[in-house]
Amino acid sequence: MYKVDNDLLSIQEARICIERAREAAVELLSFSQQELDDIVEQISTSIEAFSDRLAEQAVEETGYGCLKDKKIKNRFICSYLPKKLRNERYVGVLKEDQLNKTMDIGIPIGPIVCIPPATSPTATTIHNVLIAIKAGNPIIVAPHPRAKLVIQQTVELLCKAGAEAGLPEGTIQCMQMVSFSGTKELIDHEDSALTIITGVPKLLPIAKNAAKPFIYGGSGNGPVFLERSCDVKQAVTDIIASRTFDHGIVSAAEQSIVVDGPILNHVKEEFTKQGTYFIDRQEAAALEKILFDHDQTVNAEAVGVSAVSLAKLAGLTVPKETKLLIYEQEYVSDSNPFTQELLCPVVALYVEEDWQHACEKCIELLVENGKSHTLVIHSKDEAVIREFALKKPVSRVLVNTPSTFGGMGATTNLFPSMTLGSVALGNDEASDNISPRHLTHIRKVGYGVRMISDCLDQPSNQMTEALTKNEENTDFDEIGAVIRRMIEIME
Repeated sequence: MYKVDNDLLSIQEARICIERAREAAVELLSFSQQELDDIVEQISTSIEAFSDRLAEQAVEETGYGCLKDKKIKNRFICSYLPKKLRNERYVGVLKEDQLNKTMDIGIPIGPIVCIPPATSPTATTIHNVLIAIKAGNPIIVAPHPRAKLVIQQTVELLCKAGAEAGLPEGTIQCMQMVSFSGTKELIDHEDSALTIITGVPKLLPIAKNAAKPFIYGGSGNGPVFLERSCDVKQAVTDIIASRTFDHGIVSAAEQSIVVDGPILNHVKEEFTKQGTYFIDRQEAAALEKILFDHDQTVNAEAVGVSAVSLAKLAGLTVPKETKLLIYEQEYVSDSNPFTQELLCPVVALYVEEDWQHACEKCIELLVENGKSHTLVIHSKDEAVIREFALKKPVSRVLVNTPSTFGGMGATTNLFPSMTLGSVALGNDEASDNISPRHLTHIRKVGYGVRMISDCLDQPSNQMTEALTKNEENTDFDEIGAVIRRMIEIME
């Protein structure tokens, strides 16, 4: 009896998916932005009707997170994202400068590979499919093994809606034979244009070695600084709402709290008042056994679990209304497991004597954890805010807002996204909130506005006066020298 090799079947399926996507990409080139917009609207309206059910399936299959919050994320992407995309142009003529005779033309980049996480399987999948279609690209989804069924169901609904809206066959696809080998084949294939990886760090080496553009969203693990001038009550409210949303599973949520010394007592009182439990060293040791495996990596079964449930598993006695667990610490180090990203409502707290020391602590936390994608500051001092924004090794800085909701563009005017780039890796724009702009090539068009003889034969002052009254800083002597050199090389 012969054994079926699932890896080989998965690799073959990946190649078939790429071939179908390549054919769809050619057909999509004939679609106007308006046609793509109409399709995006139809798909989002269709999938929104199933968004609550998909949230339920996600929690049932993965065991991660809070059902109520997963429904909110799905609705946010299905309703708010399409509104944000309306009237935005990403393909065709994007900008035309009549004065300087230049144009920018948006060109779809081609087949996209999407790898969503088990922590946010449905919202991330829907988001990436919608932005891919908006930019005129086919997309292939490679499910996370722990969320395979719900991701496949989500893509099936998206694909059906897309076909009814007029998309070419093969535009929206999902791998059915899920394996590491199949996913690697998608990433490596010469006809895949770009890979979007959200929260699956073990695939980063594969993407880097593929020698093509990729976008990585995660890991988060960002600090939040409470500066002495801040509204303490509001800051604490924001942090708790953000860190406990979906039971702390969102990478953009605050992981470490840095407090300005003079307001420490006020901050701790407010946290306690709003449902936070401060654990001591002995309790932290008990909790550590639940949060981490023997090699100090995060225990997958502790991900997306409420604070009360975590405390119960660790044998801790906490009030039943406890929302957040905080462990006060002094140092950041490789040996301290609490400095890494914990996808649950547990937060480390540090105290610094002033904003300058807090600034150094935040940099230390960011560098320790791979240059996190988000930093938050709560302050009314604009000078301090600007210092933090200018000097931190981070992709986005949020001010006086919950990190989870500000990062995804709900409480800020950042682009609404479920894939938050965390420092450019293989793609120069990948540190932004990922949008259709990152899935489009910009073709530059320039009309001739002067003759070579004009550059070679006339003094620069005459050319400046005769040709370009609006180009006072142009160095025409230099232009002439460059052109002469180019002619010499050609000859």
